[in-house]
Amino acid sequence: MAYYSNLLLVEDDIALASWIMEFLRNEGFGVVHVERGDLVVNAMRKEHYNLILLDLMLPGLNGIEVCKRVREFSNIPIIMLTAKVDELDEVVGLEVGANDYVTKPVRPRALLARIKAVLRDREMEKTISKDVLNFGKLTIDKSSKRVTLDDTEVPVSTSLFDFLWLLASNSGQVVSREEVFQVLKSREYDGQDRRFDVMVSSLRKLLNDDNKHYERIKTIWGKGYLFVSDAWDN
Repeated sequence: MAYYSNLLLVEDDIALASWIMEFLRNEGFGVVHVERGDLVVNAMRKEHYNLILLDLMLPGLNGIEVCKRVREFSNIPIIMLTAKVDELDEVVGLEVGANDYVTKPVRPRALLARIKAVLRDREMEKTISKDVLNFGKLTIDKSSKRVTLDDTEVPVSTSLFDFLWLLASNSGQVVSREEVFQVLKSREYDGQDRRFDVMVSSLRKLLNDDNKHYERIKTIWGKGYLFVSDAWDN
């Protein structure tokens, strides 16, 4: 089955997690499951996800704290799952960055509808205002293919711009080499071609990220590239 969205399910109730995974996979979603809140950030570093289903009461780190940490580097949609019905819990969850809130017992079709609605809203956001991306002192304008940093235009080639745009459009998410080659070269990655590693080095030099501790554009070993959205303020 070809999955059209990849979801991260964070739930310590194994029985509940099992039927949610089975149901959503039958609906065409890819689902990865972790049982602890303190495993979420690491899971996101390893793989690209389109949405997180996040339980509120978790071992290791509760859902509120997980949501706060994720929002430090990613705007990925988050739907919180909880057995609590207190309105205050819902308000707190939304205030720390959750996109929606579902109470248990979870109804399969209702959950599916919420997931599709949140993903649809995210796609609409991308369509409406994504010709210009702003990250602190960095601005990337797709229509004019211009990049400015600290109000100074940065000269970039068309290929460098397209690569930067791809990374920045997926800020906070690791973009695999396979995805880069598919999007920019319309072919599969052969496991040998290092042209985009060279281009990352060029972008770092142009965007003042050329030191031994790369903060703005990271290479995630064995995975791909990560554009850090909150590293452009200084």
